[in-house]
Amino acid sequence: MPKVKTKRAAAKRFKKTGSGQLKRMKAYKSHILTKKSAKRKRNLRKATIADHTNAKVMKKILPYL
Repeated sequence: MPKVKTKRAAAKRFKKTGSGQLKRMKAYKSHILTKKSAKRKRNLRKATIADHTNAKVMKKILPYL
């Protein structure tokens, strides 16, 4: 049986936590920053946990993470 390939785009965006959850960075921090408040931009810097509803799909595209 051949090895399962990891989707490299996903591997670069997600890391696994100690408890097995997927950690991701928040979106909307790349451009049009002038109209966003400092508090909003500061909160977008922080990482967060990916939603559990996507976990089954994510496990399939990231088999070795």
